[in-house]
Amino acid sequence: MHIKNSEQLFQRAQKSIPGGVNSPVRAFKSVGGNPIFIQKAKGAYLYDEDENAYIDYIASWGPMILGHAYEPVIKAIQEKAVFSTSFGAPTQLEIEMAELIISMAPNVDLIRMVSSGTEACMSALRLARGYTGKNKFIKFEGCYHGHADAFLVKAGSGVATFNIQTVPGIPAAVSDDTLTCAYNDLNAVEKIVADYPNEIAAIIVEPVAGNMGCILPEQGFLEGLRKICTQHNIVLIFDEVMTGFRLAAGGAQQRLSIDADLITYGKAIGAGMPVGAFGGKKEIMQHIAPLGNVYQAGTLSGNPIAMIAGYTLLNELKNNPSIYKELDDKTAYLHKGLDEVFAASKTPYTINRLGSMISVHFSNKPVTNFETAAAANNDLFKKYFHAMLKRGIYLPPSPFESWFLNNALTYADLDKTIAASKESLQEIL
Repeated sequence: MHIKNSEQLFQRAQKSIPGGVNSPVRAFKSVGGNPIFIQKAKGAYLYDEDENAYIDYIASWGPMILGHAYEPVIKAIQEKAVFSTSFGAPTQLEIEMAELIISMAPNVDLIRMVSSGTEACMSALRLARGYTGKNKFIKFEGCYHGHADAFLVKAGSGVATFNIQTVPGIPAAVSDDTLTCAYNDLNAVEKIVADYPNEIAAIIVEPVAGNMGCILPEQGFLEGLRKICTQHNIVLIFDEVMTGFRLAAGGAQQRLSIDADLITYGKAIGAGMPVGAFGGKKEIMQHIAPLGNVYQAGTLSGNPIAMIAGYTLLNELKNNPSIYKELDDKTAYLHKGLDEVFAASKTPYTINRLGSMISVHFSNKPVTNFETAAAANNDLFKKYFHAMLKRGIYLPPSPFESWFLNNALTYADLDKTIAASKESLQEIL
């Protein structure tokens, strides 16, 4: 495999872009080496600037549920683009998109479009504070809700990857209102709520965490959060930037049968375009301007190109529920194959999976939160990542990221991935 062009591009990029990348985890610092520059993608495959092909398990960090360059989405974008790329004014398409999401997602009476998952989570927290008149909120160690100041306390994703414990530029006055505890630790949540009576506006959580690897909620954890929030007038926010429309047509709420008060969405509602949204119960959402006094705005919110791309994808998912079974079956097949390969290698490991999210941790104990994810043999993951990349398998370049399957993957692709894992483990162990 030759990567001469990628190497040259990375050297060039570092002269004009901080670290040579526009999002930190792309820099490969967690796994070593230099990033691969992608030229194009189609279906389940990425193609780099040296014409190497890779089976893709990132799916643009989740939204490419049906694969890259899905033809109906591309056609819809092309047809819409001739009418201009932005208006800064209302469109009928925004209404149709909102109606489609409301028809698919439980507990969404009203929804506001924004331009990113970060913006969605930031706005949802502001709304929860405005609605309750309280300022503090609870988040969970290793959960990543975007790079807004309040969320970068013990966060996952790139913050975990780079082991950045304290982020310069965030005033103590902001971080002091962020209360944290371990994911899956309901007792810790109960203690915090007791320690700060009538001060907590919201609890925000990834219902299935994807930013410290794929971490599943333990039995009773989300149910317990729901009960606590109801009892103490706390807004329960589900960050479904990763899980929304991926785990089910109605996201994690539907899959896990838990009702949230506010829900945030990301790239999936734009089929990979830069877009996000937050929505929820009318009694809360009606406090957003212009209905209420909690201000939020965005010139590109409801961008027509993003809306038509997302509408096309979500409409396909709504009308073809069998897609979710197909994705689940493929992920289960991959899980079984990897289980057999890793077990035969005699190396300690654990595999977490729910729906089409999966991750491998080189650990001899269950990985249920950030502490146990960080305690895994992540140096071995680095070697595994590069051994797989060399064999044409593109995994997330960090042990703290979930893998995402797309439905363009064939069983031949999965078999190739399983075989590559066997070869990779033989090479690195």
